[in-house]
Formats: sequence, structure tokens, C-alpha cells
Amino acid sequence: MPVNPLIFREYDIRGNAADDLHPEALALLIRGVFRYFELHNQREFLLGQDCRLSSPRISQTILALAKEHGLAVTNLGLVTSPAFYFAAKHLGLSAGLMVTASHNPPPDNGLKILLGSSTIYGNEIQKIRLLCETPHLDEVAATSSEQLLPAVQREYNIADTYISTLIQKLPLGPRRLKVVVDCGNGSAGPLTGAFLDLTDLEYVPLYFTPDGTFPNHEPDPVKPKNLATLRARVLAEKADFGVAFDGDGDRIGVVDDLGNFVWGDRLMIIFWREILPKYQGTLCLVEVKCSQALVDEIIRLGGRPEFCKTGHSLIKAQMREKGAVFTGEMSGHIFFADEYYGFDDALYALGRLLRIMSNSPDSLSKMLADVPQYHTTAEVRIPCPDTEKFNVVDRLRQHFEREYPVITVDGVRILFPSGWGLFRASNTGPIIVTRCEAKTAPELKHYTQILSEIYAKFNAGVEIPWEDQ
Repeated sequence: MPVNPLIFREYDIRGNAADDLHPEALALLIRGVFRYFELHNQREFLLGQDCRLSSPRISQTILALAKEHGLAVTNLGLVTSPAFYFAAKHLGLSAGLMVTASHNPPPDNGLKILLGSSTIYGNEIQKIRLLCETPHLDEVAATSSEQLLPAVQREYNIADTYISTLIQKLPLGPRRLKVVVDCGNGSAGPLTGAFLDLTDLEYVPLYFTPDGTFPNHEPDPVKPKNLATLRARVLAEKADFGVAFDGDGDRIGVVDDLGNFVWGDRLMIIFWREILPKYQGTLCLVEVKCSQALVDEIIRLGGRPEFCKTGHSLIKAQMREKGAVFTGEMSGHIFFADEYYGFDDALYALGRLLRIMSNSPDSLSKMLADVPQYHTTAEVRIPCPDTEKFNVVDRLRQHFEREYPVITVDGVRILFPSGWGLFRASNTGPIIVTRCEAKTAPELKHYTQILSEIYAKFNAGVEIPWEDQ
């Protein structure tokens, strides 16, 4: 098959742009996507792209093939994924393609596929794979020439409407803040600058110019090495806090006024303290990698925690299904549905944090001072082939559930007497993700030893390279 089947992942299509999205494979892939759109009676779609070097080539192929298929396209050009989602809602479009590989290395690229109210995932992604494998067998309903839209292609600039909406929704309080902002040479720079210029705060910009080679650091705000410059500037500037965005602007990383990394679960505590008093008793989705401290805080605030799977498309679907008003991931995807549209938007998340901070006399570190600091490992990503990773995790699940209580909504979260450990297969690469937390350092060491011994047993003696968070 000319299209590598491994690029069809759980909630997007992603691979090496040169090897997996070469012209022949890309043409087959795009035709498969268009057949998928046609099967859902979508003959008009939205197109956006990130700043990767391969994105213009992919977008031009999409536009050329759209003419061939008689599909109408509204082309946003260079945008963030959140601005792309916003444009779909603003323009009333129900189908779209966002060309991006998010935080992946520069040689990668891919597609996020919009259908209906959100991006598709799981079996729907696999349906596109099947359409690519057997294009001569798909049975697209015949459409009369009167029903076909002309193959109109228009350029549309969403920036002004998007920014003005954020400004309207996020009025700041009286405290004037100083913030360091690192856009990582990703797609978020222009929109972030336009937003911040309209606020009454002082900001220090880092790497706002889009550059698909990502010359300063990779655009992944979860890895501490990528936040080193941000942390140093926050301390040097005596800033109130710092933020970093990923390559397509849907994930946020935060550093507090003391230079501490504020991981996604602790950041959510800040937001839940604003939201939960207005939604007492509401269901609160908690991603399986999050700290017990978040679960305990949700209960204290009057919410009902429920663990959920990792993955932006999966979480958005669960939010809609269960009527959840807010949630997030350790990776920095933050989803507001109380005052916003429920999709992950790092710039909006920054605005919410600015609003909270500008209406409080407290520093960010002081706001989190009462949250227990459990002993926690960093998220460890262990290489494991895509063809084996789910089987390995399933064997781990079968072992641990015989000895401990477990949560199995996404991999296996093992509940130890004073902590927990996690194994789950990544949906975005040949990786098994593990993490461990305990109330004391000796307990953490004990639990990581248990996890390491069992993992080595079920995966050919592979050792887990534990690191402190």
C-alpha cells in the first residue's frame, strides 16, 4: 500500500512528511479524505496550515485535488489549530482539514480532520485508511450535477474576528501583570502578539516569528528542556509568570513567578477554583495521568471526578456526551466549555489565567501553595513498536488487576496504598507512557521498583528510565 497504515493514529493522521506524505501517498490520502467527506454529504470544507516547511506543499495538493473533486474550499492560510476550529464555528462549516503535526519534530506533518462539531478519531480515522486502501471499492452516493457546488476557492482571514472575540470574552482586572510568552517559532506567534497588544499588560516575547525548522527549541511545552529559556527570563524579568505554546497553538505550558513548572493538573486546579463554585456537583473529567491532588481538590470544591482517556479528540467527545464544562490534560490541552466553545485553545487558556491573576493580589506560586506536593516521576515515554504497544499494556493490565485495584479507562492506572502508577499506549507514536506518584519519597521508590520489575518481565527486560518531575 502506498500510504503507510501506521500514520492513521487514534485522533489524527501524522507521519514523516518526506517518507509518509510523498506526492503519490499524499494524493491517495487526500482523495480518501474527500471520499469520506462526500460520504457525509460535505462538499465544502475549511483549510488551514501550521508553519512547518512541508505544510505549503500539502496545502497546495489539497487545493488542487479539491478542484478535481468539485469541492469548495475556504482557505485560512497560516493559522493555529484553535483559530481553525473557531473559524469553522464562525463560518458555519462542518468539514475541514488542518495541516499540522502539532509538537512533533520538524520533518513530520499530518492532518486533523474536522467533521461536524469536532475532529474525528478512532474508527472514523480508520475508515479513511480503508478508503485509501481500496479506493475503487468505495461506493459514494451519486450526486447530480445540480447538487454540486462550483469548485470555488476563497481566501479568508479569521485573525481580526478571532482576536476581537477573545478580547471581548476575557476582560482583565485592575492588576497590571508582567508575563513572558514563548511561542517556540510555531504558528501562534502572530495571533498571540495581536491579542497581547490589545491588553493592558507588559509582556516579554520569545520566538514569536513562525519558523518550521524550530531553531530555538522543539515546540513541546511539556518537556522541561524546552522551557529553560522561558524559566530563566521569568526570573530575570521578575515576571508574574511565563507561558509557552506548542507548534499549532492548542497546548500551553506554564512557569510560575519562582520559576517552578506548573504542570497541567496543577494548572487545572487554578481554573477549577474559578469554575466549580458556579457548577456545584458537576461531573469533572480527569485525565488518567493527573495527580491525586487534582482529584482531591475537585472533591473539596464540590465536583464529581471521573477518570477519562487521554487525547484531545476523545476528551472533546466525552465533554459533549456528558455535558462537562471544563477539563484538561497533563500535556497542556485545556478545554473550556463554560464560557467558550469546548475546544483546546492555548491562547484562550492564557487569557483565562490572565483574567484570574489580574483580579487577585496573590502570586501564582502563592495560589498553589496549599496544594499538596506529592512525590512524582516525570512522564516517561518508553519506545515500543506500534504493533506491540497495546498488547504489552494489556498484559500489564492483566497482571496488576490480580494484585491491586486498577482503573482501566486508558491503559492501566494501578492504585497503590499511598499512590498510583500508570501504563498506557500512546496514540501518537510508538511509545508506552508511564508515570508514578506517592505521598513520600520512599513509597515512590518502592512503587517505581514494582513497576520496573513487572515491565521488564513483560517487555524483554527493558528498563524504565525514571526521572523526578
